[in-house]
Amino acid sequence: MLAGLLAVSATASLAQSVALAGMMGAKALVIVDGSPPKGVAVGETFRGIKIVSTQGDSAVMEIGGKRHTLRVGDAPASVGSSGEAGASGNRVVLTAGTNGHFVTQGQINGRTVQMLVDTGASVVSISMDDAERMGISYKGGQLVAMNTANGVTRAWRIKLASVKVGDVLVSDVDAVVSPGAMPAVLLGNSFLTRFQMTRTNDQMVLERRY
Repeated sequence: MLAGLLAVSATASLAQSVALAGMMGAKALVIVDGSPPKGVAVGETFRGIKIVSTQGDSAVMEIGGKRHTLRVGDAPASVGSSGEAGASGNRVVLTAGTNGHFVTQGQINGRTVQMLVDTGASVVSISMDDAERMGISYKGGQLVAMNTANGVTRAWRIKLASVKVGDVLVSDVDAVVSPGAMPAVLLGNSFLTRFQMTRTNDQMVLERRY
């Protein structure tokens, strides 16, 4: 049940991570900034996070004056607890899944896609299927050769207008589009090196570099 996660970024002075770890009866099991799971009943507040309602495997929380619905099992996400929706933040908190991988939903050029953090990839890597689904005109990019387990294959090197994870938006990100199938977009170092990356046990924190 320790699955559904919501990383919540506020302003730098109020930055915190919030996770819906599971449900215990009518109580939501909430983790704030890596704390042990705390059972919080409807109407109660834990470290500034108020539980508005619970139903099944989901809970409505009030965070920074805004309401968010969290569901157990959702992919990690990040939202701003203050400011306008879509505003660019500075911090993302991810938690590893049961397989040890950091998977999150994000956006490329405004289109939602599943992403897998891959520190071994030099750039963001996208399959042709995902690129076509997102309307990326990759065939206008630079044709390059890539070494794969099945030999050398062609790929297109392109620049993405934007890559967004949670409320953190990065512009002009190098990427490659290749014909091989992928379980998710590989979030490589052309995105990750824009951040100071810290990992503690199963939690990864990305802080924007300046």
